[in-house]
Amino acid sequence: MAAQVLSLLREVSRLEAPLEELRALLSVLQAVPLSELREQVAEMRLGPLFSLLNQNHREQTTLCVSILERLLQAMEPVQVARNLGADLERGLTHPDDSVKILTLSQVGRIVENSDAITEILNHSDLLKQIVYCIGGENLSVVKAAIKSLSRISLTRAGLEAVFESNLLDDLKRVMTASDIVRYRVHELIVEISSVSPESLRFCVTSGLIAQLLRELAAEDVLLRATCIEMVTSLAHTHHGRQYLAQEGVIDQISNILVGADSDPFSSFYLPGFVKFFGNLATVDSPQQICERYPVFVEKVFDMAESQDPTMIGVSVDTIGILGSNAEGKQVLQKTGTRFEHLLTRIGHQAKNASTELKIRCLDAISSLLYLPPEQQTDDLLRMAESWFSSLSQNSLELFRGISNQPFPELHCAALKVFTAIANQPWAQKLMFQSPGFVEYVLDRSVEHDKASKDAKYELVKALANSKSIAEIFGNPNYLRLRSYLSEGPYYVKPVSMTAVEGAE
Repeated sequence: MAAQVLSLLREVSRLEAPLEELRALLSVLQAVPLSELREQVAEMRLGPLFSLLNQNHREQTTLCVSILERLLQAMEPVQVARNLGADLERGLTHPDDSVKILTLSQVGRIVENSDAITEILNHSDLLKQIVYCIGGENLSVVKAAIKSLSRISLTRAGLEAVFESNLLDDLKRVMTASDIVRYRVHELIVEISSVSPESLRFCVTSGLIAQLLRELAAEDVLLRATCIEMVTSLAHTHHGRQYLAQEGVIDQISNILVGADSDPFSSFYLPGFVKFFGNLATVDSPQQICERYPVFVEKVFDMAESQDPTMIGVSVDTIGILGSNAEGKQVLQKTGTRFEHLLTRIGHQAKNASTELKIRCLDAISSLLYLPPEQQTDDLLRMAESWFSSLSQNSLELFRGISNQPFPELHCAALKVFTAIANQPWAQKLMFQSPGFVEYVLDRSVEHDKASKDAKYELVKALANSKSIAEIFGNPNYLRLRSYLSEGPYYVKPVSMTAVEGAE
């Protein structure tokens, strides 16, 4: 079969319009195992196929792309990089996006291979065309180009190729195409910067990080909103946070929050700025962040009282993030009655808001109320019980009502709240004293889909594994929980068949 491929390739190279031969070649290729092709691919001349791509013939282009896709798959990335660099470069300037996608898929193979990548680092024209693909309209092409440049920049040699050559000028040039393209380059730079302190140094020296940070203070509020998302990504790494702190960027963001009250357009960027500090609090000390930037906590509380569902959602998410660990819980507790009022507000939204916001409220409540066994001090348990009481006049019935609604997402989110408190003695007593609650937990017929069955199983597991459950629920119920646990989430009780005398 491989010999037939060689024969057809030779025939294709001799003809000007070899449509029939290309169809036959594709048909044969699909039947030849890759292992057999790999043995013969070194003898195959692919130049004619790349040449046929340059003719303005749609079907011919489609056939050549499919054929090359199969043949190049049989070649080692080093071979592709070493022998077909010029063809790849031309492929990236082709007007047909399918050719660009084919080419970038090969570039992707090359940059993932430590031996092959060195072959293209000095191929400046090919790298230049990859950069210009970032400015394209086809998102598949754009994403593949960004991914390749990001991968190239993982090594020092790659960083030097991108940032210490004319390629940097190409990057800056392509950024001027439009705001959208500029954002794409910013995203690429942030992604590269996040890899290591050395990567960040290269990006800082290029001037591109400074350009991104300048746009944080731009008059264009939509530009601010986009830039803060990228700065938040940079702050996910320790070296990124250090840089932002040293450059005064975190203080700058805090000052913008302070001035947001007098800005009629602040609603466009305020959610992103609050999310920035919320993310900082998860990776640094929540107490330090909240004490150093009190305007952040103030804005979170203000947004919860807003009539804008977007603002409420961001506030609720941030509260959930802040209260996800013991230190954050204590920070919130120190705000006293104001936080109690906020909890009542969240409980109200969990019952009355849109489905999406209800789920976000339930997720935040789960995060706030959960206490791992090792953190269950008397103070924290009392605090969790107090918070639960603040959510509604009868919080247990509130969540039970939500869990009975015929919407799987809401049902699971409510079960998640019960799971969060299931290992806390005060909650177990509430559950046991609520008529029918234990039976509801043990009733498998309530759950109809996989997600709900899994969520119920997590609740049963949290209860069954608690040290206090046997004493509070009683031994018979404890044994039923253990039985449920051992049977697994998808157990179906077998139906007994009773023989009827005289039945056929």
